[in-house]
Amino acid sequence: MADRQITWPAPAPASVPEPPLNFLAGLPPRPVYREPHPIGAAPVLSGLAAGAVWLILFGSLGRDLVSYAWWTIAAAVSAWLVALVLTLIGDRGVAAGVAIVSGIGLSVALGFVTARWVDTYDFPLW
Repeated sequence: MADRQITWPAPAPASVPEPPLNFLAGLPPRPVYREPHPIGAAPVLSGLAAGAVWLILFGSLGRDLVSYAWWTIAAAVSAWLVALVLTLIGDRGVAAGVAIVSGIGLSVALGFVTARWVDTYDFPLW
């Protein structure tokens, strides 16, 4: 007896929508996080320049290392206060530039103080 072959009808093609080109199969779309107030390079550079001028003007008032260090400390503290105000109600890029330069300027001044302190075993700021 010959085996009879059963033929089944081919399934109808399903209409599946094409995935978008940036879609990875099986993964949900990735969220995009964006800064609501982006900081540009120009405000940061202007803050760097303003902070540098501020520290140079105050540092030039000092006659010796002690007065230079105290003027630089005063300039850095006032620059940080201005940067805080700019962060809250002004431009955050300028605030970042001012804070960066005042930190670097204060580090340089206190590096000179430390070098004198190590050299003479006498703390020069008192």
